[in-house]
Amino acid sequence: MLCAAGLSLAAPGAAVAGPDNDAKRAGRAVERAEAILEHATATARNAARRLETATAALPTAQKKVATTRGIVAAASVEAATARRKADAARASYGKVADRFEQAQEQVVEARDRVDEIAAASYMGGNFATLNVLVGARGPQDAMDRLGLVDQVMQKQQEGVDQLLGARRSARTEQDRAGLAKRVAEEAEKEAADKLEAAKDAQVAARRARAAVIELAQSRRQALSVARSQRSAVLAKYEAAKAEEARIQDALRNWDQKTGGSTYLGGKLLMPVHGWKSSDYGTRYDPYYRVWQLHAGTDFAAGGGTPIHAAASGRIIQAGWAGGYGNYTCISHGKKQGRGFSTCYGHQSKILVHVGEYVRRGEVIGRVGTTGASTGFHLHFETRFGGVPKNPLNYLPGCLC
Repeated sequence: MLCAAGLSLAAPGAAVAGPDNDAKRAGRAVERAEAILEHATATARNAARRLETATAALPTAQKKVATTRGIVAAASVEAATARRKADAARASYGKVADRFEQAQEQVVEARDRVDEIAAASYMGGNFATLNVLVGARGPQDAMDRLGLVDQVMQKQQEGVDQLLGARRSARTEQDRAGLAKRVAEEAEKEAADKLEAAKDAQVAARRARAAVIELAQSRRQALSVARSQRSAVLAKYEAAKAEEARIQDALRNWDQKTGGSTYLGGKLLMPVHGWKSSDYGTRYDPYYRVWQLHAGTDFAAGGGTPIHAAASGRIIQAGWAGGYGNYTCISHGKKQGRGFSTCYGHQSKILVHVGEYVRRGEVIGRVGTTGASTGFHLHFETRFGGVPKNPLNYLPGCLC
C-alpha cells in the first residue's frame, strides 16, 4: 500500500523540464513532503526527501536517455557516411594520382626526344642538312630534298611542342592531384571526428542510462526505508492528535473558568516578519495514507527573529507542547460567542509566562525550530473555543 502511494506520488509528469527546473521542482516537492511529514520521524522525512528529489530528476534523466540514444544513432550514421565519403575521396585521389604519373612519364618521353634533337643540332645536324641541299642534282631534286628538310624540321618542332604540352598537362594533373589529396585528407579527418563523436555519444548514453538506474534504485531504497518507518510514524501521528486534543481541552477549560470580555481588536497584527511557507488545512500523507490537520499557518523567518503578540491578551499557556515545541497561547476574549486565542509554536525561546498580560505588538518569543519542525519558522494559530481556524481570515490580507 505504501509502495503504491509512493509510486503514484512519484510518477513523472507530462512536461519535461531542464536541470534548473528540475532543481526548483525538487525543492518544492521536498518542501511539501517535509510539511506533510512534519510529525513523522526524522528517518521518514529523509526518505521522503530522497524520494522526491529522485522523482523530480527522473523525467529529465529519462528524456536524456532517449535523446542520447537518438544522438548515438545520428552520430553513427554520420560516421558511416563520412567514412564512405573519405573512401570515395581517397579512390578519386588514386585515379588522379595515376593520371599525374602518366603525364609525368609523357613529359620524360618528350624531353628525351627534345634532348635527341638538341644533341643532333649540337653535333652538326644543320651542316648535314645543308650538305643534303648542296648535293642536289637539279631544281626538282633540290625541291624534293628541301621538302625532306622541312619534314625533319617539322618533326623537331613537334617534339618541342609535345614537350611543352606534356608539361602543361603534367602541371594540370599535379594541381588536380593536390586538390584531390586535400579533399581526401579532409574527408578522412571528418570521418575520424564523426567516429569520435559517435564514441562520445555512446559514452554519454551509457552515463544517462546509469543515472536513470541510480535514480530508480534511490527511489526503491527510499520507499523501503519509508515502509520500515510506518509503525513509528503512525505512532507519532497519534501522539500529535492526542496533543491537539489536550490543547483544545485546556483552552476550553480556560474559557469556561474565566468567561472574558468581547474582543474588539479587529484584524490581528502580523506576529513575525517573514514569508508564508505553509498553509492551514487538512493534509493527506501519501506515504502512510493518513489524513492530518495542520492547525495553523507557517511563516518562515530566521532563527531568533522576534515574535510579536498578534493582539492584547492574557498568556494562558507557555511551555513545551510535544510536536509544537515551545508553545505559547494568548487569550484575547470572546469573538463570535466563543473564546478567541492565538498560539505560537516551534519557538527557540519563550519570553512570557502564564498569567502575564501582554499588549498587541509586544515581543513574546523568538523564532526557532523546536518540536516537530524541519526548519526555522513560526507556526501561528487562531483558535475559537480551542478549535483551530484558518489564521489568514484574521490577519491582514497583505501579510505585512
